[in-house]
Amino acid sequence: MHPKNPYQKGYDFKRLVKHHPSLRKHIILNPSDKETIDFSDSSSVYELNKAILLADFKLELYDLPKGYLIPPIPGRLDYLLHLRDILSEKFNLDPNYKLRGLDIGAGANGIYCILGAQHFNWTIVGTESDLKAVEIAKTNIKQTKALQEKVKIRHQDNKSFLLKNCIKPNEQFDFTVCNPPFHGSKEEALKGALRKRNNLGGANDNNSLLNFEGQSNELWCNGGEALFMKRLIKESVLFKQQVKVFTSLVAKAENLPKIEKQLKKAKANYHIIPMSQGNKKSRFIMWWF
Repeated sequence: MHPKNPYQKGYDFKRLVKHHPSLRKHIILNPSDKETIDFSDSSSVYELNKAILLADFKLELYDLPKGYLIPPIPGRLDYLLHLRDILSEKFNLDPNYKLRGLDIGAGANGIYCILGAQHFNWTIVGTESDLKAVEIAKTNIKQTKALQEKVKIRHQDNKSFLLKNCIKPNEQFDFTVCNPPFHGSKEEALKGALRKRNNLGGANDNNSLLNFEGQSNELWCNGGEALFMKRLIKESVLFKQQVKVFTSLVAKAENLPKIEKQLKKAKANYHIIPMSQGNKKSRFIMWWF
């Protein structure tokens, strides 16, 4: 985990409960008698996320309807911390420079917009093709005055595009972030959700399986992660004068050769940044022209 990630040593549950008392009933003891939650239970993960956002990111209110993706905040923050370091190093930017970013597929949770605005004081535009998710994200942004000043959510009304229609003429961004849907079908997503739940020791409840993972547009798309990234890279060429650096999480390491091939075809410079959280290994890729 990034050395400046405040969650390196776990969560201070007593402090979090003070900010969000509803978390208390979800706290359990692990075999070492340390406080934790059941990470296979979506309601527990949601209450933990909400407590973190209220306590550490100064949100006044935050609500996410059941069934939407609940992103792990430490991992998402790690992505942004590494991104800030690399931008500062590669482009000789002051680490305190107020960056302007674009979150492609912000979802109902709008997590990168919130973390970027509240932790780094960046301005962020979040884009999303699902109109209901746009409405949920906008409602949460309106609940906190500081977010209103730094975050804008835009509806991508043409699902054929990822950047077009959302980046306005002459508009400039320092970076993009993205958490692509990484499955190629509903069936593949269900299998992935089942594996994740079993790894976390969750109960065998198939009715709540997708609620644990997220909505369909958050989980899968035709062609899966590799084809999504191919589309994003091809479209990024059209906006290379308006975006300093494009980045995206890559969930599946086996997709990297296809992604690298597309980047070389686009004549882009690129760099793969490994990340880890506990036993989980992940990465994001950044490219520029």
